[in-house]
Amino acid sequence: MRRPSFVLTAIAAAALALAPALADARPGGGASSGSRGSRTYSAPPSTSTSPGQARQMDRTATEPTRGGVASQQAQRPPIGQPNPAGGFFSRSPFMAGLMGGLIGVGLGGLLFGHGLFGGFTGMASFLGLLLQIALIGGLVWLVVGFLRRRSSAGQPALAGVPNGAMARQAPGAPDYAPRGGAGGAGAAAGSAVSVTPTDFEAFERTLKEVNAAWSRQDLPTLQRLSTPEMAGYFSRDLSDLAGRGWRNETRDVALEQGDLSEAWREGEREYATVAMRFSLVDVTRSVSDGAVVEGDPERRTEAVELWTFSRTQGGPWLLSAIQQTNKR
Repeated sequence: MRRPSFVLTAIAAAALALAPALADARPGGGASSGSRGSRTYSAPPSTSTSPGQARQMDRTATEPTRGGVASQQAQRPPIGQPNPAGGFFSRSPFMAGLMGGLIGVGLGGLLFGHGLFGGFTGMASFLGLLLQIALIGGLVWLVVGFLRRRSSAGQPALAGVPNGAMARQAPGAPDYAPRGGAGGAGAAAGSAVSVTPTDFEAFERTLKEVNAAWSRQDLPTLQRLSTPEMAGYFSRDLSDLAGRGWRNETRDVALEQGDLSEAWREGEREYATVAMRFSLVDVTRSVSDGAVVEGDPERRTEAVELWTFSRTQGGPWLLSAIQQTNKR
């Protein structure tokens, strides 16, 4: 009786395991891969092209403790010390002690047969007063935290980009929304970088050339257009597809909309993260007979990704990361 159910479960599990490999066979593999310098573990600011939050890196060569950014694990304090990220009670020893005392009294009442609240006899008034004070303090803390988050969210995320520097007015051209202002996260980990229309043309050209080289399985060109880390991921993904007997083709790539998320400098290296919404024909075929495994050769699909580019001392921009966005 259970065998059909087991077989169906196994088939469903296999389908789920294969689905990402099929649907995300284009460059980047549908994962967030690469490095963004000191901001590798920080989410890029949202834009009109990518209003949601970018997914964290699934593959990166940057260690969490490098570049001034630590992971959740690395930020944990030593044993016995309060964790700043552990919530209100871990940040407030008074509240932790108070709640521990209340729980202890309640458990004592249960153990001695007086009920959960029996242990409060003779101390109800005093503990009630402390509980009221704690509740009021908790409400004040929540209001202050909300106001601080709202204030920080209103700060611009990019510094040094002049208004109108990236706007395109030609009909049908992608809309590069300018992001101006000073301060905010743009100045936190490095000085700001001005990105010109010429730079955006290079970003768009790289988007198309990477997809064309991917379709040709042209690894030397991918190595020329990207950092060694990204080129390594491209090589691995192409090998994985070949191992399955598949080949992915992305053609007729058209950038529909793009805007700058942030741009900054770290020493001699400059970084720019750009949100891009593009359409393309994305088809995965069987190498043996050319049969379509996934996709439609006659239908265009659309994708939204954040591509990070880096360069050294004014050299060419190289693709250093591709990040996926969380669907709203």
